[in-house]
Amino acid sequence: METENQTGVLEFILLGFSEDLELQPFIFGFFLTMYLITVLGNLFIILAVSSDAHLHTPMYFFLSNLSLIDICFSSTIVPKMLVNIHTEKKTISCVDCLIQVYFSMLFPILDTLLLTVMAYDRFVAICHPLHYLAIMNPCLCSLLVFTTWFIGVMISLLHISLMMHLTFCKDLEIPHFFCELTKILKLACSDTFLNSTLIYFLTGVLGVFPLIGILFSYSRIVSSIRKMSSSGGKQKAFSTCGSHLSVVSLFYGTGVGVYFTSAVTHSSQKVSIASVMYTVVTPMLNPFIYSLRNKDVKGALGMLLRTKKICGY
Repeated sequence: METENQTGVLEFILLGFSEDLELQPFIFGFFLTMYLITVLGNLFIILAVSSDAHLHTPMYFFLSNLSLIDICFSSTIVPKMLVNIHTEKKTISCVDCLIQVYFSMLFPILDTLLLTVMAYDRFVAICHPLHYLAIMNPCLCSLLVFTTWFIGVMISLLHISLMMHLTFCKDLEIPHFFCELTKILKLACSDTFLNSTLIYFLTGVLGVFPLIGILFSYSRIVSSIRKMSSSGGKQKAFSTCGSHLSVVSLFYGTGVGVYFTSAVTHSSQKVSIASVMYTVVTPMLNPFIYSLRNKDVKGALGMLLRTKKICGY
């Protein structure tokens, strides 16, 4: 990344939500609370899955990976924002900004692909229950998770490699609370046609095809459930899919909301507020959705908390 008419170290300025000093303590406390809830909630899910042998299944293996991704996604954005608010310093170095861009692209891609893998897991479990463990064996599960990470890492590196050749001028103010790719491209003096084309193409591919996979899986699941004669079997099948459907709806709903907000309004503050739903609120709500709607997870969490209490923690 190069600059024109600028000397010294390249730094960007994150404008954040508001310049009103009286609001800063409230914003700091609000995001600190949500971040702690996100980390602790998802960490409890990971600990519950790893400590309970009954949860050592493909479904909960993918869930623990989703929780890890949510922790990492929030940690990419929120801590830097809290530091800026606390120190009243809005600058972020070129290297830190590139790192934030990279990871803020990587983890949503991983979310998208992993939710698709989880839909396939539910499809196999309900439509082919007798062959479930044979199909969703540990080797395949590990391969699916590795593939999602490989795709995410490669796509994010591709974006970053193209950004390295951009030239920036004096106006380095980012009207956002983190280094978001499209906002940074608007600050470039050089041609960003290739960058923008790649964004639209990959957004279409990663947005449409995984969604088609999820919808196809659930169309087959609904068809199989309708053929079940037992009402108890139907209820159990719906309960195992309910949490995943809720997370998928929240993920795609907030993503589409951010996209349309950016398209219909020129207010950077409204776009930033909409982005909070996608980057902060969704990772925070995911563990609650899975724990409140799932008896196995609630039981494992209860056992984990009782064990720590007995041990004196």
